[in-house]
Amino acid sequence: MSGEHKRRPRLGPRLGPLLEPLLGPLPRRRLRRRPGPRFGWLWAAYGTSALGTWLAFGAFPLIAVRVLDAGPAEVAALSSAGAAAGAVVAVPLGPWVEFRGKRPVLIAMDLVRCAALLTIPAAYALGVLGLLQLLLVSVVVAAADIGFRAASGAYLKTLLPAEDLLVANARFESTAWATTIVGPPLGGAMIGLLGPVATVVADAVSYLLSALGIRAMGGDEPRPERREAARMRVGDLLDGWRYIVADTTLRPLFFNTALFNGLVMAAQPLLAVRMLGRLGFTPWQYGLAFAAPSVGGLLGARLARPLVTRFGQHRVLLVAGALRVIWPVGLAFVGPGTGGLLLVMGVQLGLVFCCGVFNPVYATHRLGRTATERVARTLSAWAVTTKASTALLTAVWGLLGALLGPRTAIGLAGVLLLATPLLLPRRAAAHRPERVSRAARAGR
Repeated sequence: MSGEHKRRPRLGPRLGPLLEPLLGPLPRRRLRRRPGPRFGWLWAAYGTSALGTWLAFGAFPLIAVRVLDAGPAEVAALSSAGAAAGAVVAVPLGPWVEFRGKRPVLIAMDLVRCAALLTIPAAYALGVLGLLQLLLVSVVVAAADIGFRAASGAYLKTLLPAEDLLVANARFESTAWATTIVGPPLGGAMIGLLGPVATVVADAVSYLLSALGIRAMGGDEPRPERREAARMRVGDLLDGWRYIVADTTLRPLFFNTALFNGLVMAAQPLLAVRMLGRLGFTPWQYGLAFAAPSVGGLLGARLARPLVTRFGQHRVLLVAGALRVIWPVGLAFVGPGTGGLLLVMGVQLGLVFCCGVFNPVYATHRLGRTATERVARTLSAWAVTTKASTALLTAVWGLLGALLGPRTAIGLAGVLLLATPLLLPRRAAAHRPERVSRAARAGR
């Protein structure tokens, strides 16, 4: 055997011993091989669309305020109602995507998002842009996002062998954090130079480029299984949720994800109100407080595969999932001035570093645990629930912020987050669902 196969991933001479008390002894494992060029096209397409998304970060609220003179209630409704309605619209997409070729679906979802976003600069140029159009576009984009995620997860599982899924998800995660760092500042510069809808145009173009990149991948994909019934039944809409709830590993991870994401995001508008209002931070300081710590997410994503290779997937999932919840409660103690800004940045750095490690491991674990013929429905149900729960908790925390004050509501979200690791799966999965599925098919 060559020396290349005997090498162990490097965590640095000091990092491994520091993590061993948390994660246990260090088993030796073989390195994975690199994903092929078709994955490279998919990765490039993802990076392009992610950059476009972060260039346009906050574009809809900005347009609503600066162009349409919308008030706080209207902006809040645009943010929460659009995501919630998009999740509802996307409910039938999971079963629909499952029985179709995934690459054509990915291209179609990109083109739908591109076309929807381009209606905004067109209406703006004609002087007919309204709040209702912004809401409708946000619904379409949110629904297409869910359809794209469902199809991309299913396609990735057929594109790569199981041993390459973690490195692929880690690359996606690294790219997401890298675009988080560079996107908002560039988007702000574009808005200053070219006007409020410039970043929306850039986002639309990024989806077009993503569609072209996915089309350039070439190659074939396995034909999806055909459904026995010609028409979709109402019960089919719940297939994804039934599959998740029936699995002893996916079920706790599902509820953990929905609650964690919802509570973290619910506190963000209240923190913005405190920082930009009573605490007196400028918009650029607020942006810096959340953009700069994204370096931690990039670092965490880079470490995810070496950590899993040395400590095992389940241990890393549990430890990273538990460590990420200890940070947000610190946001309740943010004060004015440089000290307050550094506290926000420190909390965010710790949070996003742990998320950077957790997210690719969790995504890989979820894909590995889900039978191939169920991936699209499962991921669609997962995304719908996450978006809906985030919208609901954001609305609830808005009311709590009004009743208790933003600081108290932020602290309450942080305290509740401390309980979410109890929902992480306690035991490693004994086997993969594909084996069960194949055995079931063989027994027919």
